[in-house]
Amino acid sequence: MSASSFQFSRRQLLATAAVATAAGVLKAGPAWANAGPQSYTASWSSVDQHPPAAEWFQDAKFGIYYHWGVFSVPAFANEWYPRNMYNNGSNENNHHKSVYGDPSVWPYHNFINGARDKAGNWVQFAPKLKSSGGNFDPDEWAQLFADAGARFAGPVAEHHDGYSMWNSRVNEWNSVATGPRLDLLRLHADAIRGKGLKLLVAMHHTYNFTGFYQWVPAQSTTSLKKLYGQLGFADEQQLWYDKLKEVIDGYQPDVIWQDFNLSRLDESRRLAFLAYYYNQAVAWNKDVVATYKDGFNTRGEVFDYERGGPAAIQNPYWLTDDSISSSSWCYTVGIGYYSLNAMLHSLIDRVSKNGNMLLNIAPMADGTIPSGQRSILLGIGDYLKRFGESIYATRAWAIYGEGPTQMGGGSFTTPRAGTNTDIRFTRSKDNTVLYATVLGWPGSTLHITTLGANRINLSNLASVQLLGSSAGQYTTLPNRTQDGSGLHISMPSSNAPFSAPAYVVKLTFNGQIPALGSGGTPTGYVRIANVATGLVLDSGGNVASGSNLKQWNWDGSTNLQWQLVDLGGGWYRIVNRTNGMVADSWGNTANGANARQSAWNGGNNQQWRLNDLGNGRYQIVNRGTGTSLDGMGYTTAGSAVGMWTPNNSTNNQWTITGV
Repeated sequence: MSASSFQFSRRQLLATAAVATAAGVLKAGPAWANAGPQSYTASWSSVDQHPPAAEWFQDAKFGIYYHWGVFSVPAFANEWYPRNMYNNGSNENNHHKSVYGDPSVWPYHNFINGARDKAGNWVQFAPKLKSSGGNFDPDEWAQLFADAGARFAGPVAEHHDGYSMWNSRVNEWNSVATGPRLDLLRLHADAIRGKGLKLLVAMHHTYNFTGFYQWVPAQSTTSLKKLYGQLGFADEQQLWYDKLKEVIDGYQPDVIWQDFNLSRLDESRRLAFLAYYYNQAVAWNKDVVATYKDGFNTRGEVFDYERGGPAAIQNPYWLTDDSISSSSWCYTVGIGYYSLNAMLHSLIDRVSKNGNMLLNIAPMADGTIPSGQRSILLGIGDYLKRFGESIYATRAWAIYGEGPTQMGGGSFTTPRAGTNTDIRFTRSKDNTVLYATVLGWPGSTLHITTLGANRINLSNLASVQLLGSSAGQYTTLPNRTQDGSGLHISMPSSNAPFSAPAYVVKLTFNGQIPALGSGGTPTGYVRIANVATGLVLDSGGNVASGSNLKQWNWDGSTNLQWQLVDLGGGWYRIVNRTNGMVADSWGNTANGANARQSAWNGGNNQQWRLNDLGNGRYQIVNRGTGTSLDGMGYTTAGSAVGMWTPNNSTNNQWTITGV
């Protein structure tokens, strides 16, 4: 047994003993700190009882992670270099042949073991600590994350390339046995927790053996087959689980983030992971979060949008992972960055829609974080230091905001900077303070159309204040008027009194924030028309409960007339005039599922929120599923109405007109 293996075994033994001891002490006490059941089995009925988004996670709002590893060494194209260097004729393949040699003689694992390129330079992923004369300092990284305002952070502990950034016993391709000769995950974990942040560990290893290395030729040794995902599906699934178990036992992550293709794994493997992680969290006496892109569900885990988010408020709580660069998730020569305003306004928008943002940065292979990335992080941190009360520990309000700039609408939507007529709302957890964040200085008067007299009664509004240039500073805004077009607040000056990427107005109420009504939405019968096609929502008449909703050309029939019955809290039931049944999602969360109708039973699947998109357009979002009514692009009368994740498509938008 090598010295490094012995250290790992000893650490594991001590960690296991500590967990067992802690569990014994805690179980003797009268209460547990963590929410949810105190034990889990590997079944959906059990793991679905796990609270998906812990309270601390909903309070945190902003996290940072980083794509840094062997793939950072070539610094070319993006983090999929290990895959595409084997794709003959690709840019990566041509670059690799030019700089290093043909992949058949200069394979990817040379970046791990070390080798000379064609120019005679030694090439290897082997960052050195600053204390040993290198450029990598995990404590400096963690301090930067704290200064950026992140409340959770952590590394990509293994990407698709199969290289483990910890002292693995099940994978010899790791950062202790090769290259750095350092337990990088341990260094990150200790530094991040040392700054008071929660630890996130990102695992991308499912794709390693489900397609990433599709162009790599068959390998001759078991070790190389392990690196390149060629062990065979049964062995690969076991290795997938064993790696996760090592990370859980050795580092006790607060969040385990996983990339796509989980749905390709046997269900029993996925359930075994969830049950093990959640049971360990019970032993640690803390609340943990597991995220996913596929293969799990929102009953026990948090869905992650890659580079995006919903177009409006979505329940349950969600996450997006976005990158500081549009071109790559890892460092490359010539990498470009989004602007500070684009990243910060995207964070504000996502928080207003009931989500968190996990921002990726791209350190260089030697452990240097480029100055351009530092500048953006510190800019975000400066804003959060000053105006963090409108972000941290807030909750989404009845509507996310208003203004011309549409953000989100699914995955892979570009971060955008807003304008001085874009407003995003958040509220305090006790529902007594409403924050209106304006994405630019509004001039001498701030107009908030959402707060019109026909939509909200502001009689218990106690004060209106502008958050100042430093945390804890406020300017009272005593002059305001409300009419049917909105709330109009006199600002201190026509020009901004201080520089900031966005400005926050704080509305404090005596008691609860009043309920927001639908304003101009008629209380009588209406027709609900799809923006893309003009077809209107149709019950089909006196049909059986559970029948699909349809679309039809407007002809005045009562089958096409609906009443929006206000249930309070921004929710409605949508009642058909002919049959008295209500629109019902049937609890089906899949995109493309049919919308149905049934007798009113009070369930969440029959409650709908009207997300006001402006210009008389709405998304009609179901409380039970988070998906919204969608015309599906069908132009034929009699076509079914579907359900889809809220997005920017006009198929997902409806007008509501009194009849």
